[in-house]
Amino acid sequence: MWLIFKKEFKELIRDRKTIMFMVVLPVLLFPLIIGVTVFFTSSAIKKAESEVLQYAIVGDAFAPQIAQAFVDDTEHFERVDIGDNTDYASLIKSETLDFVLVIPEGFGGDILASGQQKLSLYLNDAGLNKVMSRVSDITDKFASEYQATAFGTLGLNTEQQAALIEPLVIEKENIADDREVWGERIGGLLPYFIFFLCLQGAMAPAADLGAGEKERGTLETLLISPMERYKLVLGKFLTICAAGLITALITVTSMATWGIVISQGMAIEFVAEIMALVGILDFVLIFFMLIPIVAIFASALLTLSIYARSFKEAQSYMGAMVMVIIFPVLIAMMPGVELKGGWVWVPLTNVALAMKELFKGTMDYFALFGIFTSTAAIAALLITFCVYWFNKEKVLFR
Repeated sequence: MWLIFKKEFKELIRDRKTIMFMVVLPVLLFPLIIGVTVFFTSSAIKKAESEVLQYAIVGDAFAPQIAQAFVDDTEHFERVDIGDNTDYASLIKSETLDFVLVIPEGFGGDILASGQQKLSLYLNDAGLNKVMSRVSDITDKFASEYQATAFGTLGLNTEQQAALIEPLVIEKENIADDREVWGERIGGLLPYFIFFLCLQGAMAPAADLGAGEKERGTLETLLISPMERYKLVLGKFLTICAAGLITALITVTSMATWGIVISQGMAIEFVAEIMALVGILDFVLIFFMLIPIVAIFASALLTLSIYARSFKEAQSYMGAMVMVIIFPVLIAMMPGVELKGGWVWVPLTNVALAMKELFKGTMDYFALFGIFTSTAAIAALLITFCVYWFNKEKVLFR
């Protein structure tokens, strides 16, 4: 068994494609995802905030000061004359205008006499355009002036003004610390990436050690050797597990390392705080929980590879397996699903929930028994089935 493992592992690390999935992808994926997300998000927001908006104002004679404020701000707004055209939707959809502001007849600045004033803003709010916020930046100034004038007329002091604007205030006292808050928000995504990378790291060697052996014609040579078949299977299984675990270890290490680097290099305060709160023990537990998960992946992938007639067919089966893996992780991300009761014993979902709890710092360590027991039992069953599968001639030479 160990001889097979040594042979297969040496061949594994010589394969550039395998090294790509095991090392390069985990190391580069996290900074790439973060970097690309930050770059495109910041670029889109900056563009939306600096873009000159084409607009039209209907009823500007009822509020000349508001209309003039838009005219004066030539850096951000450009007025377009639409005449008597009232089909605002078509003008906006054709990108002739970015928005139309309609001021109603009878608009007045004396809110005590006229009551609440309503302006109609026509826009296409399907994308990131910042139209509403940029228009509000101008209209809010006049709203504050009208409000101050009304308060002055009523003779209200500062405390009375605040009470009139907001008669009842709820002061939220959050008993959760920052780690728990951010862990709940982003901890659910952690197992999604880790599971996917571990699966990717094990897929390439699994396809090669089963279907690849068939295509190269080297499987028959192994079968006529005096070694028991279960040792052949376990040797291949350990090789695939090693590939998956190396990918898992590099993934967790890369996540921690890049989190620290990004938090220091980019001065992202909340990332620095989270990385400081998540202990080394938590990362170690995350890694050890991946061991039975990788065993499940390795045995299932090797079973599919043994069944497949060719390397291409094995890749097709394994591609479909990705959806099977994603579904339990998505369940763990659903609201109300917690690491309690029966969820402790649900394979894959329980590990995903445990990773989130470790990231939050609210892990019930007694639940680890159920997690390891259920995942180890599934892994053992799949390994046993894989050995049985390998002993069937009609599967090997179908």
